[in-house]
Amino acid sequence: MGKDVSLQTFTRQEREHYRQKVRRCLDVFALMLNDFSFDADHPTTGLEIELNLVDPQHLPTMVNEEVLHDLADPHFQTELGRFNLELNVPPRLISDDGLIQYEQQIIESLRRADAHARKHDAALLTIGILPTLTTDHTVTENLSVNGRYRSLNEEILAARGEQIGVDIRGADRLRIRTDSIAPEAACTSLQFHLQVSPAEFAAYWNASQVIAGVQVAVGANSPYLFGHQLWSETRIALFEQATDTRPDELKAQGVRPRVWFGERWVTSIFDLFEENVRYFPPLLPIAEEEDPLTVLRSGGVPRLGELRLHNGTIYRWNRPVYDIMGGRPHLRVENRVLPAGPTVVDMLANGALYFGLVRALVEEDRPLWTQLPFSVAQDNFHAAARRGIAAPVWWPRLGEIRVTDLVLEMLLPKAAEGLDRFGVDPAQRDRLLGIIEQRCLLGRNGSTWQVDTVRALEAKGATRPAALRAMVGRYAEHQRTNEPVHTWPVG
Repeated sequence: MGKDVSLQTFTRQEREHYRQKVRRCLDVFALMLNDFSFDADHPTTGLEIELNLVDPQHLPTMVNEEVLHDLADPHFQTELGRFNLELNVPPRLISDDGLIQYEQQIIESLRRADAHARKHDAALLTIGILPTLTTDHTVTENLSVNGRYRSLNEEILAARGEQIGVDIRGADRLRIRTDSIAPEAACTSLQFHLQVSPAEFAAYWNASQVIAGVQVAVGANSPYLFGHQLWSETRIALFEQATDTRPDELKAQGVRPRVWFGERWVTSIFDLFEENVRYFPPLLPIAEEEDPLTVLRSGGVPRLGELRLHNGTIYRWNRPVYDIMGGRPHLRVENRVLPAGPTVVDMLANGALYFGLVRALVEEDRPLWTQLPFSVAQDNFHAAARRGIAAPVWWPRLGEIRVTDLVLEMLLPKAAEGLDRFGVDPAQRDRLLGIIEQRCLLGRNGSTWQVDTVRALEAKGATRPAALRAMVGRYAEHQRTNEPVHTWPVG
């Protein structure tokens, strides 16, 4: 949700007007899906990477505004916490050498941003959850100064009517209560965008849901939160709980959470936007002047600003996106399941697996989602978040299988086929999918490296806080090499 808003409160009339505008936008969107020409001639991809800023002791440092001011790069923007930044990588095709161009562009962007961060005694770190964070860092005062985050915080707390509780059980158990959504700033993610046509959107979204658990298992990189070892990808549980607008009574009634896997396979992108309007009250009821129907009838392209803003406050793990570029509207699947890091090449390997696999699954004769209950896809997702690369998943015609065996025996060849259909250079295809292969063969991803390193340090007598700081220091050194995480030494 990149829209800048000022910190404000909203009147009853503003909320009623906004609700009417959202519904009007939905009606116009339905008309556009039937009759409008969406840009799908040359489907592009995109990436967003959320980052942490750390000081020389590897603790979070609250200087994102200062770094952004010095950097003066529109591709970087604030994120929820003052120790966060976000890099929006310009979209491109992945055919030919598109993936290596992504890698080079990201490395250069991070290098420049890191150089400016060092002027403020800070450095960039790409990691799902910064292990040295404490509850003292995730407080309201450390939310970014952008008004939208403060407004969102107030609206979520008002909707909930009580403190937000976080209760996560893993190797350790963490239980806290908080007066703000600031703990959610601990979650830094890697997001992939894939532009698709209206006719193909449902298939790509369904395929993304099918493989979400696999993605999380092989890409997990968030085992620690506030000094506790929790899930392999703790970010999933934290995000689901830290922005939950429901008190216990509404949970018991089955009211849907705003961080949502979903509940069914879809037949159109309209299904998802319609669910957003039907199930979720607005959090930021900021209306625009545009009458979308008038714009449409006059031959223009409606912004649908209210519908887009509302969509930005519903945190599906695979989110539908309507956007306009170069005067033409287009649709995207935004894949949000993965953590940032460990290295740029690791993130591009995760991207190669995602882009290739969804393309292959969409073009199969018998769609995989017709053979898999939706609830099983959701169970796979949470099992993978808990156990990471050691997770079992359930798969059609195979039953329960270790995720590493599934990837090695079935999914990597499919991902290679999909990348071939995108026209990806074979050498880059093999290089990036080879990283996924080695993770599965060795049982080593970012999460396992972090846990093994901390255990080794604790075995030598280090306390948990000291071990976490030392581990983050080693992580930062290895990250700068851009060597994939499965090659990093533990000792």
